Amino acid sequence: MGKRSGRKTKRDHDFSVTAFRVVQEATGQSEPETKEATPESSVDRHAAAVALGRLGGLKGGKARANKLTPEQRKESARKAAKARWQRKS
Repeated sequence: MGKRSGRKTKRDHDFSVTAFRVVQEATGQSEPETKEATPESSVDRHAAAVALGRLGGLKGGKARANKLTPEQRKESARKAAKARWQRKS
């Protein structure tokens, strides 16, 4: 699995480095760091993630049911019903 894009580096957590960078920017001695613009907006990425998750969700239940034996399905249903009834009381 790749790194997350929002992950901070150790440098971002160091207080003295952050303070130095703020002073440099405030006095005009360095340019403020800008984050790179992403080619797609967060709404597009969110919609893509929803679509992928939904595809997996639509396949998962049927695939799991086909893989389980009738006894395993019965036990799973019994466990789910018990959990639902315990939650109500």
